[in-house]
Amino acid sequence: QVQLVESGGGLVQAGGSLRLSCAASGRTLSRYNMGWFRQAPGKEREFAAAISWSGGSTYYTDSVKGRFTISRDNIKNTVYLQMNSLKPEDTADYYCAVQTGGWGRVSRSDYDYWGQGTQVTVSS
Repeated sequence: QVQLVESGGGLVQAGGSLRLSCAASGRTLSRYNMGWFRQAPGKEREFAAAISWSGGSTYYTDSVKGRFTISRDNIKNTVYLQMNSLKPEDTADYYCAVQTGGWGRVSRSDYDYWGQGTQVTVSS
């Protein structure tokens, strides 16, 4: 079973950048498509971005397109989320997970092996 640990969150001003990391142990990630989700206070967890097992394909929710970039390093067994031009509405806990439901899926139920999350706060 794979264990995921997110890191890199913090407090940043609007317009700033952060890079989140999702490190895996217990199993190599190179066989899996991966995703990032986020959950704002009082809201449902929502899809943010996904990347194919090879890193060759990605897709994003509309609200982060052009600002966020998902990438991976299969040698380091790590997935990243580079977040630029951050907005206060990006404030949330960010989670990575393994995509189990097939490529193109954005529902929480199509992902598994969730990490504990890392908190991102964007001040105005």
